[in-house]
This record gives sequence, C-alpha cells and structure tokens, in this order.
Amino acid sequence: MDEIFARIWSNLGGRIGGPLALRLIMQPLVAAMLAVCAGVGDGRAGRPPYFWAIVTNPEQRRDLVREGWKAVAKVFGVAVVLDVIYQRIVFQWVYPFEALLVAFLLACVPYLLLRGPAARLSRRTARFQDGR
Repeated sequence: MDEIFARIWSNLGGRIGGPLALRLIMQPLVAAMLAVCAGVGDGRAGRPPYFWAIVTNPEQRRDLVREGWKAVAKVFGVAVVLDVIYQRIVFQWVYPFEALLVAFLLACVPYLLLRGPAARLSRRTARFQDGR
C-alpha cells in the first residue's frame, strides 16, 4: 500500500512540468470563475456560503451538492479526459484513481473554496451599495 501512495505522490508531482501543464492553471481558473458566478448569485439571493451550508444543513445538503456538481461537472470531465491523455503520453498506462484525484483537485476544490467567499463579498458589496 505504501508503494501505491508513493507512486501516486510521485506521479502527481511530475504533472507540474510535464506535457499539458497549462491545464493545471486553466482548469482551476475555469472552476474559480464558475464558483464566483454562483457565489455572487448566492450573495444576491441571501443564501449562506455554499460549503458551510453543505456542512451544516443536512436538509439541503443533497440539493446543494447536486447544484454544485451540475456547475462543475464539465470541468471535472475535461480534467479526467486530459489527465488520461497525459497518463497515456507519459506512463503509457492509465491509473483511474489518479485521474479522478487530479480532476477533483483541479475542478472541485477551487469551486468549494471560492464559492462561499464570493457570496460573502457579494453580500458585503451589495450592502455597501445600498448604503447600509
């Protein structure tokens, strides 16, 4: 098991300077833009920050996760496909778990981290513009 984790860690680090490295910048940027757009909508609608609502609101958790997945699914899919292409080029083999892990890190993590702060910032700027 330690060998598998060592290989994954080594393979993840190798992606930084390898072929298709531009995707490591572009995919998180696209996910971040989607998160900011959704966060601004949350802020204007007065909804709580996204990730916090998922953690603390079990009644709405399923709907929130479904909504977030709908927004980030295409970026996630592209991240999986590009990572599989990368693996075929570099390793001549495909490691499905690594492709899913990389896609999650490139698409889902930025979305989860940025949607809530975008909602808070949107709410504050709306209050400032209203004069409150």
